[in-house]
Amino acid sequence: MADLLLGDLAPQFELPKDGGGSLSLAASAGKPIVLYFYPQDDTTSCTQEAIDFSRLKPEFEQAGAVVIGLSPDNVKKHDKFKSKYDLTIDLAADEERKAIEAYHLWVEKSMYGRKYMGVERATFLIGRDGRIARIWRKVRVKGHAEEVLEAARAL
Repeated sequence: MADLLLGDLAPQFELPKDGGGSLSLAASAGKPIVLYFYPQDDTTSCTQEAIDFSRLKPEFEQAGAVVIGLSPDNVKKHDKFKSKYDLTIDLAADEERKAIEAYHLWVEKSMYGRKYMGVERATFLIGRDGRIARIWRKVRVKGHAEEVLEAARAL
């Protein structure tokens, strides 16, 4: 399956979210959406990324943008993660990897010579028109939330 490209319509989803209820792209239609995918709650890089996006949430809101973090963790794990680090962003639980696979982010990874399947850390900036405006793949966490914020402000 071909990767998603700039200008493509962002694949829609509706997933359970931390604290109950659900999250969908449709619910935030007409606003820029920062959709960031990460492998797992409470790991070093994923925690730092969530803390960075939470710290900048007021600035994303000023820019009119919504921030959604998405991983294959369940809602209960998201609730513990948010509580432990005082996270303020919404976290979607994609246990069946439907959104992760729709965005082509379930990939073969390698660590210490061992190959396994996992989530590629990536961020999609979705414009008010529902189309993909920017894509960051294989994200390095340091400075990433700030770079995404600048891009969101420019939309």
